[in-house]
Amino acid sequence: MDFLTSTLYLLLALTSIRALFSFLRGTKKCPKLPPGPVPLPVIGNLLKLGDKSHQSLAELAKTHGPIMRLKLGRVTVVVISSSAMAKEVLQKQDLAFSNRSIPNALHAHEQYKYSVVWLPVSNRWRSLRKILNSNIFSGNRLDATQELRRRKVAELAEYAQKCSEEGVAMNIGRAGFRTSMNVLSNTIFSEDLADPREDTGKEFKELVWNIMVEAGKPNLVDFFPRVAKMDPQGIRRRMTDYFGSVLELFGGLIDRRLEVRRFRKSLEENDVIDILLNISEENGDEIDRVHIERLCLDLFAAGTETTSSTLEWAMAELLRNPKTLKKAKVELEQIVGKGKPISESDIPHLPYLSAIVKETLRMHPAVPFLIPRKVDSEEQVCGYTIPKGTQVLVNTWAIGRDQSIWPNPTSFMPERFMDSKIDVRGCDFELIPFGAGRRICPGLPLAIRIIPMMLGSLINLFDWKLQGGIEPKDLDMKEKFGITLQKAQPLLTRVPDGTSRTDPCFPNQWPRCQAHRGTCTRVQRRTGSLPANLPTIKLEREMECRDRLEIESLTFFLSSTSAYILWQSFRFPSDLSSWPKVYALACLVHGEAVLSRRGGVIAINAMSLVLNAMLSFSNVGL
Repeated sequence: MDFLTSTLYLLLALTSIRALFSFLRGTKKCPKLPPGPVPLPVIGNLLKLGDKSHQSLAELAKTHGPIMRLKLGRVTVVVISSSAMAKEVLQKQDLAFSNRSIPNALHAHEQYKYSVVWLPVSNRWRSLRKILNSNIFSGNRLDATQELRRRKVAELAEYAQKCSEEGVAMNIGRAGFRTSMNVLSNTIFSEDLADPREDTGKEFKELVWNIMVEAGKPNLVDFFPRVAKMDPQGIRRRMTDYFGSVLELFGGLIDRRLEVRRFRKSLEENDVIDILLNISEENGDEIDRVHIERLCLDLFAAGTETTSSTLEWAMAELLRNPKTLKKAKVELEQIVGKGKPISESDIPHLPYLSAIVKETLRMHPAVPFLIPRKVDSEEQVCGYTIPKGTQVLVNTWAIGRDQSIWPNPTSFMPERFMDSKIDVRGCDFELIPFGAGRRICPGLPLAIRIIPMMLGSLINLFDWKLQGGIEPKDLDMKEKFGITLQKAQPLLTRVPDGTSRTDPCFPNQWPRCQAHRGTCTRVQRRTGSLPANLPTIKLEREMECRDRLEIESLTFFLSSTSAYILWQSFRFPSDLSSWPKVYALACLVHGEAVLSRRGGVIAINAMSLVLNAMLSFSNVGL
């Protein structure tokens, strides 16, 4: 073998060895990543998202699998679309996947540095979660405030009745939004912050609504972080304005409460703000004034639109499926009684109602993707490498429509849950609308109380119809993607006049009396004046009412056709002096005095008072 040939063989061998080492090094540098569509230069797979990302990604998962990688602009995203993969990420490797990917909008007022939703897992985060779990959403605390929620649901029913009498459509989503907001505001501050009759209430409701709208918009800077300072869509700028206004309002409410507390002999705990201030005064390192304001912002942002959208979807599905609605009414009539609002204690005895709520959350989860997570180090999931810094999305919408778990997944069938032990509390990964693991939604205990109570009461109190004569099969069920999953077309409903199912003791009866008898009027107490030319007689006495309200002074007056009473003063045993606006005391019907006040309604048996009043009136020549 000549020298040239030997040299060529040697070079070939060296080249082969070098190529082998390069291949081995390349293999080590290119770990097995989850499959996914081929990205385009610069924009990656952004065009694959469409305007309904949850649906688009669920469709892509059918091709690429339940764990799928995408490149969205400059951001690597892994999408989880099955219950098995969700369990792997949210339970088996919960800690590794517990940190957050922060949207640029949350840099407004540096909310991400204070929010329990967006804080990384840390001592501060654990302290705030402990406060939420032990002092706000614990079973004992929620039991103590269930009367408050009953009153707010009664107000929702009153609003439905009012819409019926005026012949106007009721926007279920907006009405539910206002109710859920007032549930929270009374839980936290002991007052309504979404009162449509007050300018402040209108402003606050719109602020929270606008925050949810902005948070739900796709933001270019989240995909291309280098243009973050430009804020090309103006989302961060608007969020800065909205956050600033809300925090200013909260600051004023807290200042007012601190002023009241200066004159208290003891640190009472009438509501959440008192609890938080007590904790702060005992240990300022655990929670301070700034964190209290930001925690309140978290509660309103997370607990309003999610509740109202679930109520709206549930009502839409029931109106679209009349047989299911009828079955729900039958259960409510048997357990609660026809035309009565339900209480939280009724919910465990209403399995079909609970099944309706679960089926709604399966088909229409309030958040189609769980709040984005991020891995801070390289992780392994089912043989795939998840690179450091990857954003992880769990598609709860896709999991809820997985044909391998749910037969006929696009059909609304509450019956599928009647013999099933699957629950929404984060242990059954086939149904995780509130998430799972250490990042599970802390407000879940409240949600599973208030949603069935609102829905069940509306079903049992009224016979609902779609506005505009729309047939159930023609109801538009298209979705609108955002941070929450909304109906693209708001659900507009009506209660035909005369179809209220309420009994005489329910608060809505007094407006029915007005509509049917034409003799009952609403006496407004804002001015304190009585109708002219009506002889009156005062009756000083105390009475124990159904909700423990104590009447201190009653005034009777009589028209030619009807008897009325007006309370002049009232108080609660807990001395809730923040309930000042008394609007009405209504008519006596069949011996029942039906009394209505803002913040709740009571009915008392007034037969003895009626007799006393009649004797007195006869003495004045009437």
